[in-house]
Amino acid sequence: MGAQRSTLPLTFVFLISTFAGSSAAAYAQLIKTGKPTEKGVRGLNSAATPTAGSQSQTLPAGRPITVSDAVVIFLQQNFQLIAARYDIDTAEAEKLTARLRPNPQVSVGFEGAPLNLSGNLLTEQQYSYSISQTFELGGKRGKRMSVADANTQVARAQFETVMWQLTNDLKRKFYAVILAKSQLNLATENETTFKEVVRHTAELVQAGEMSGLDLTRLEVEKLKFDTDLADSQRNYEVALRDLRVALGGDYQAMEIDAVGSLDPQSYDFTFPELRDKALAARPDLKAVKFSELAADESIRLQDAQRIPDLNLAGGINQVPGGVNTFTYGVGINLPIHDRNQGERAKARIEKQKAQNQEQLVRNQIVSDVDKAWVALQIQKRRVDLYRSGVITKVNQIQDLTEYSLKAGESSILDLLDAIRTRRETLASFYQTLFDYRSALLDLELATATTLQK
Repeated sequence: MGAQRSTLPLTFVFLISTFAGSSAAAYAQLIKTGKPTEKGVRGLNSAATPTAGSQSQTLPAGRPITVSDAVVIFLQQNFQLIAARYDIDTAEAEKLTARLRPNPQVSVGFEGAPLNLSGNLLTEQQYSYSISQTFELGGKRGKRMSVADANTQVARAQFETVMWQLTNDLKRKFYAVILAKSQLNLATENETTFKEVVRHTAELVQAGEMSGLDLTRLEVEKLKFDTDLADSQRNYEVALRDLRVALGGDYQAMEIDAVGSLDPQSYDFTFPELRDKALAARPDLKAVKFSELAADESIRLQDAQRIPDLNLAGGINQVPGGVNTFTYGVGINLPIHDRNQGERAKARIEKQKAQNQEQLVRNQIVSDVDKAWVALQIQKRRVDLYRSGVITKVNQIQDLTEYSLKAGESSILDLLDAIRTRRETLASFYQTLFDYRSALLDLELATATTLQK
């Protein structure tokens, strides 16, 4: 398993992970061994056993991408991720607001004008000009900036949480395409193989070596293989489009071909190790920790808000034809009734809420890791059951049945049963590999780390 770093800002390494699988040749060797010398009827079309994630000539050509390529594209252009980034920009804008000081106030006044507007208004009118400035006391500005900084850290952790979840979902969609491609390749091979069986049987019927009833049974059974192929093509196209939408950008113009293998690696994890990884890396836990720090800063700010601000003012009173005078003033609110009691109480409640949320998330993390770890062990045992020789046996059964049919020692019904058994077993095997991959992704989601050997 390897990890690829992105040069994008705020990209977290644990989100860009790949699963290193066996080569297609090794995978083919796993599920196809011990074939008899006499290939029989199925050998007429020289069809190779499909591999999980192998390329089919019937699939549309596109740009080959691995799971790491998909993650890089996703980080650059996924619309949900781009939208989530704006929350960080909003928090940064709040920091700008927090730095600002109160604006000064300028006022201009006129007084002394008679109500009947008689006489010389210019000589009787008095003018006043003043300017005032509020000075925040108690370090409110610095505490306000600290709250904004803490909220920015919360926004970053929340963005990391969104990216962690969306990236994990992208990988699931990627491996869903690999599964659908594997099933499509299997259905294509089955349909081609069965078509060849029908053709060969028709030749035997014409030669009088088999009855027409057997040929009719094969022609009816072929409908199931054709339907299976059509369903597999539909599933592949739907899965591919889901992946393209998840990557972002113009998905209709994006021609891609997912390249990879479902073949799993061997992993040996312990629950304490995984639990410690999760508690150290989970971004949602980081978010609630930052929320607790933000609550502390908010308590300090709200406590400072009970300290009244100082307002200083100065001005000039202008009397035309008389004596001009200067005015000075000092203003301050008396904290008799309103001492910011409500906001101070709310800030302390938010601190208690954040502390409770941290304990809740910690318990949830341990539960997530526990369930994902147990599920991975179960899925690994399922894969091991197939690796114990089941795939080899179903291949041999079909080959030997074909050979026996050619030698006249088995019936066409035996061949149908062998083909169906192989088809169902391989389809189940591919699904089991995908379930193992999904269980591994669940464990990565629970730990928020790249899991390697």
